[in-house]
Amino acid sequence: MICFPSCKINLGLRITQKRADGFHALETVFFPISIKDALEIIIEPETSAAPITFTSSGLAINGDPSDNLCFKAYEILKKDYPTIPNIKMHLHKTIPMGAGLGGGSSDGAFTLVALNQLFNLQIPEQALLDYALQLGSDCPFFIINTPAFATGRGEILKPINVNLDGYSIVIVNPGIAISTKLAFSLITPKVPDTNMEAIICEPVTSWKEKLINDFEQPIFNSFPELANIKETLYQKGAVYASMTGTGSTVYGIFPTSMMDTLSFNFPTHYFVATAS
Repeated sequence: MICFPSCKINLGLRITQKRADGFHALETVFFPISIKDALEIIIEPETSAAPITFTSSGLAINGDPSDNLCFKAYEILKKDYPTIPNIKMHLHKTIPMGAGLGGGSSDGAFTLVALNQLFNLQIPEQALLDYALQLGSDCPFFIINTPAFATGRGEILKPINVNLDGYSIVIVNPGIAISTKLAFSLITPKVPDTNMEAIICEPVTSWKEKLINDFEQPIFNSFPELANIKETLYQKGAVYASMTGTGSTVYGIFPTSMMDTLSFNFPTHYFVATAS
């Protein structure tokens, strides 16, 4: 079986409080976009040396394979469904890591869905969401993988209509890995005085002064090149630009009619994406 885990951008991100369990409460809109990894799962003989063999290609993945969320997703399901056979799993990595795009979370969530389908486990969606939350706070989003207003740790998901028809999204990844722990240490939680759900329902041309990512200013103070990318996107004609997640990726939303005339000289990688 082959599947294609997609990634997301955050349309706004507010940190509203520090919870008693150590996590932060937030509100954001997760919006899936078309940049994707590729994941292949093959059944191995029972005589194989290990229950799971994990390999990867494309962008280099740091760390031990057993720490990868694809690997962990298999282990979580194997615990409750011991008849799942041994497998070989290969991940071709295209989505930049440590970039605020949720690529690793998507890989883990898509693994859960793929294993459920491949082995006809008949796990209902709510149970898949619960398994995904064991992998990470934003993993449940990738089980549904449609625009959602997220609260709690990011796992409380409410479908939301985001109309970006006629727009394309330029994704700029500067190759800077920003520690999530560092990013949260720079934030003072605050209940916002604006309603993100209401803002999202307004035309995208009205978002510039209203839709805020709380991480932007403190991260931009430490990495001014990210602020420069955002400003360049606006200079080129973006109707809205923002950092996604805790960074370091910055995106701009442009009328699709402009795309043939746009050119960029970013000393880094950028992609043109659409809704997933």
